[in-house]
Amino acid sequence: MYRETDNRDIEDICFEQDHIDKVLTVIKKNFEQYFNRFLSSSGGRDISLDNVQELQKKFGIEIHQKKKNNDSAEKFKTIISESIENFEQDREAYKAIFNQELLEELDEDADMFKSKILRNECPIIHKTLANTRAKELDDYRYKFSNADADWLLEVVYKLCVFGDDYQKNYNPSTYENIQTYQDLNLELLDTEDYTVYGVIGGGIKTHMLYKVHPAIFPSRSQSAIWALWYLTDKRTFGCRTDSEFLMIDVSKSTTQQNYFYPYRLFAFYAFEIYKMLRDKATELKVGIDTTYRYVIVDAFLEFIASEHESEISLLKSQIKKRDGGNA
Repeated sequence: MYRETDNRDIEDICFEQDHIDKVLTVIKKNFEQYFNRFLSSSGGRDISLDNVQELQKKFGIEIHQKKKNNDSAEKFKTIISESIENFEQDREAYKAIFNQELLEELDEDADMFKSKILRNECPIIHKTLANTRAKELDDYRYKFSNADADWLLEVVYKLCVFGDDYQKNYNPSTYENIQTYQDLNLELLDTEDYTVYGVIGGGIKTHMLYKVHPAIFPSRSQSAIWALWYLTDKRTFGCRTDSEFLMIDVSKSTTQQNYFYPYRLFAFYAFEIYKMLRDKATELKVGIDTTYRYVIVDAFLEFIASEHESEISLLKSQIKKRDGGNA
């Protein structure tokens, strides 16, 4: 019998369908404006098309709707292709680690798995450990150093098996008909059997799964959770402890993305956002390769977070002030 991980910052109301419907209603309301800026700025890399059009109006240059649609389609195609290209840059490293036979062979050499493969060959863990400038990551380095090697190997093996089995049962023709978060069948990933507290938590384990299976596992990154906060207008939807997407301590003036946010809920919201992006692609006559379904979702959520980078940095910096830079 498995036990759920610590979801103390998630209230029961967040799992109720009425609450989820309200959250989605606000996300859908705000989706259009964010998508337009995402598109017009080529995912945040170019001058906004809206700004260009304002200049065209100012100087009396006629704007043709057909040309505008063609420009939008080309920009969306570029965003998709560049997002996939960036995604693929380090993907092989994750696929090499998520190899059942390799992990089984390492059963008697868990220390090597921890000290060599995870530390040096898993991109997200290697980058986190190597980032000595970010003092708030000192805690992660400490926990990784003291984590049990056998448990690290076992959890990664379980994640690998879960991902492979989920992929085998994935039906591309029916997947997009899913109606509820329960239909995604991701509850196990929110249990302690698939977690190494402070080392392989919600963000890292879902990033690893995403890198191997981008059609079925969205990445629950920090930026993605922050993006959901903005997509929902920072509303509480009846939650007593403020937004479900943030961890807020008013007495200590600290704010962070909710590290404990359940993957089964996040994945459902990511799934719904994918469908909004899919519908936009259909409207613009642009194809989305569903084998990379969540790559475009990740790019969109990263863009939203980047638009609010200054505010996010301000909110997060309060932790450093409280702890003297050693959060």
